[in-house]
Amino acid sequence: MKKIKVTQVRSIIKTNKKQKRTIEALGLGRPNYFNILPDNPQIRGMIEVVKHLVKVEEVEG
Repeated sequence: MKKIKVTQVRSIIKTNKKQKRTIEALGLGRPNYFNILPDNPQIRGMIEVVKHLVKVEEVEG
């Protein structure tokens, strides 16, 4: 199964509640925090909501 590394690159200050809750659901919280998650449609949809706050990379293994 493919995995992706999601890194938060911007702060969630001055963002709406939906974006703050999505960042928390992705397991992030502060800039430069990252989490390795499965690559599935649910995670991709969450990333689409906060795409301006995160960086996404594919991970091998």
